[in-house]
Amino acid sequence: MMNNAKKVGILALSAAMLAGCGGSSSNSKSTTFRFASDTDILSMDTDVATDGTSFDAIHAITDGLEIFDAKGNTAAGIAKSYDVNKKKTVYTFHLRDANWVDYNGKKYAKVTANDFVYGWQRILKNAGEYAYMMGSQGANIKNADKLMELGTKATQKQLNTLGVKAKDDKTLVVTLASPVPFFIDLLTFPCYYPVNQKFVESKGKEYASSYKDLLSNSAFIMTGWTKGKSATFVKNKSYWDASKVKLQSMKWQLGLDAKSAAASFDAGNLDYAPLTSAIVDKYKKSKSYYTYTDGFLHYLDMNINHYGKNTKSSPTVQKALKNKNIRKALSLAINRQELCTKILKDGSTESNGFVPKGLCKSPKGVDYRADVKEDYTSYNLKEAQKAFDKGMKEIGAKSLTLSVLYGTDEISMKDVAVYVQSCWSKLKGLKLNMVATVKQDRVNNREPKGDFEISVTRWGPDYADPTTYLNLCMTGNAQNRGQWSNKKYDAIMAKVQTESNLQKRWDLMKKAEKIAMEDYAKIPLFDKGGAALKNTKVKGLVHKSAGVPYTFEWITMD
Repeated sequence: MMNNAKKVGILALSAAMLAGCGGSSSNSKSTTFRFASDTDILSMDTDVATDGTSFDAIHAITDGLEIFDAKGNTAAGIAKSYDVNKKKTVYTFHLRDANWVDYNGKKYAKVTANDFVYGWQRILKNAGEYAYMMGSQGANIKNADKLMELGTKATQKQLNTLGVKAKDDKTLVVTLASPVPFFIDLLTFPCYYPVNQKFVESKGKEYASSYKDLLSNSAFIMTGWTKGKSATFVKNKSYWDASKVKLQSMKWQLGLDAKSAAASFDAGNLDYAPLTSAIVDKYKKSKSYYTYTDGFLHYLDMNINHYGKNTKSSPTVQKALKNKNIRKALSLAINRQELCTKILKDGSTESNGFVPKGLCKSPKGVDYRADVKEDYTSYNLKEAQKAFDKGMKEIGAKSLTLSVLYGTDEISMKDVAVYVQSCWSKLKGLKLNMVATVKQDRVNNREPKGDFEISVTRWGPDYADPTTYLNLCMTGNAQNRGQWSNKKYDAIMAKVQTESNLQKRWDLMKKAEKIAMEDYAKIPLFDKGGAALKNTKVKGLVHKSAGVPYTFEWITMD
């Protein structure tokens, strides 16, 4: 999102003059990585952040108990090793010698086991966005579910019952309510990162509001952050693994639209720029063209039960979205294959359910989607009209106007919204009102308040297990924005959380998804593919389709 029109014009002119040059760095031995993101850093506080760009930035300056190695595998982070009991419910982590440093690189304190205790208690106390990941929908830490129910009312004495204890400064003991097969992998995710209590309390409400109000214990230190524009990072010389970090600095451009980013890349001012469907064809033959599996599932969330006192939606709309036949019609009317091949053109593929392809494999080694086999997203306009007419008759209405919310500053979202509009406009009796906003308003304001009817949204997997998506349909989940609720679904997912037999657990998850999809709890659209321009000299950028999208500490630019 560049506000300087003259700068955009200059970049575009440079792009025209340098077309085909591949965005080569002017310095063949550059140790600065220049990165563009289509969205802003919305928060640097692990209690608040929910988006990929914020996670990337937090991850760049913070190590958890576990981190990602150069191949993207889970590896030892602040915990140099751990022991686990036979029941796999008690983990004892042995911490290495690591430091917290401020934005000037000055040592502030040692990283201790209490930083994890405080950080994990804090997200529960503050009812943070990812507090549920502490409980049975995530790590399943002992007493976390009870503490989530208390939320901001929890006393310190009650918080101390959480199954995470500092035996001493270098020993952290975590007790789970029941085994979690992917527990160690979870620990790479920001909600499980440590937080220094003394620093947070000294900053008060200003904590994490600027780069000066942050600490680092990882490869980089944030040295600048202009919201909506840019962020800068330098190598942390006090990092415990500093000898392996080759980059000296990073410069990020935030909220930059794809055309401007591509122009800046062509002009030699960026090393990485994401592409959109509108310009992807132009670069497919470039040596810098780079594709990847994004991991995100794009879907439509319908406001089924989340209307507040001051809702603007009519009673007819509320009845309509509660009606299964109308939701069915909305799903059947979308030609997802055409959306992917003719509109997106970036490697995205049609979603067949609420768990995307390539996320994880069954105990027998079969990809989840291949194992399910059922297709929950068929296209049939004729059947869509029948279902719509039936639903309208059931709610006693002759016409219906629905509002569709989407973020204009999110890659692909506008294209998706326009395409969905074109599909739904073919349903007789349905009119649409397209509501354009920005991601921050959609994610932090409209959706949490229930101020939407249908939202074009997406979810990136926090870890490689179907529950990272299936949990979104559970009653009470903070990310279940439309508040679809089904007792049978919740009961099955409760069994998933405690089932130790991996095959039985797998089969339960398939049953749960079937219930949600056949009731059209959400409308899956596509499994996102990604395309970008990457400097050919850049090596070692780790891109994950589950968890934090990017890890920068292994980058080299020789």
